[in-house]
Amino acid sequence: MAILDCAIIGGGPAGLTAGLYTTRGGLKNVTMFEKGMPGGQIMNSSEIENYPGVTGEITGMDLMTPWPAQCQKFGLIHEMINIVRISKKDNLFTIHKEDGTTTDAHSVIIGTGSSPRRAGFAGESEFFGRGVSTCATCDGFFYKGKEVAVIGGGDTALEEALHLAKICSKVYLIHRRDTFRSAPNTVERIKNTENIELVLNSVPDEVYGDNMGVTGIRVKNNDGELRDIELPGVFTFVGNDVNNQALIQEDGSFLCEMNEAGQVIVDISMKTSVAGLYATGDMRIASPKQVVSAAGDGAVAALQTISYVDELLN
Repeated sequence: MAILDCAIIGGGPAGLTAGLYTTRGGLKNVTMFEKGMPGGQIMNSSEIENYPGVTGEITGMDLMTPWPAQCQKFGLIHEMINIVRISKKDNLFTIHKEDGTTTDAHSVIIGTGSSPRRAGFAGESEFFGRGVSTCATCDGFFYKGKEVAVIGGGDTALEEALHLAKICSKVYLIHRRDTFRSAPNTVERIKNTENIELVLNSVPDEVYGDNMGVTGIRVKNNDGELRDIELPGVFTFVGNDVNNQALIQEDGSFLCEMNEAGQVIVDISMKTSVAGLYATGDMRIASPKQVVSAAGDGAVAALQTISYVDELLN
């Protein structure tokens, strides 16, 4: 099998945009490896209002459906398979597939994203996307003037609670401790925001609702006492699991430099510590976790890849 000019791992907004730019930019052999339907996490969103140029109410699936066809028009190949490992020897990458076969490539753009960590309370999975969310920027507007709950005690939870407090009538901030793992100035802002109520030393016991969505949350404190709060929206921010499994080598080390959270360390050009390897989207450090920024990452990585391959082969 011919060596690929570029292997793209992941078919979300970053991977698809990388596929568009690499193929349209002149690379001849480009394959995107995505185990499922291309589109990424945004495909699960019921309504998109903040993507530039999109007016009216459309779903995440509506937004992403045309992207693969646009990429394939310029020659991008989609291979529907899971990639278990990426390795490199000399100037050649090897893509190890779940079925035991391999493909070699001169360059790799990886954008396998991250998965929001579930808190694990009853009803969380049942109502996910129907009142339970992990993105205040995406879904907060739908609760304008309404009461919501935020679960978590880290930087993201507190920052998202502050964001929601500007939109919603009231925010219940539920945290299992009485102290926060966040910057002191952020904690101070939380305490000084009138429409944020702290529900401390407490954990969510159950989110409940009907066929229309969430109608309330039951909270249990350290003494075992239960409290019911009627509201239509629950936002959980208990961390993200980076989908970095493909970068783990046989000896357990990572192919490139990572931070303590398992995110890939990149520069402004999406370059990793390994020549020819670029990381994009939610899996890289300091990612805004938005479709538009992931697409931008894919374009930047693709342009860098074109230059890298051209210099490598000529």
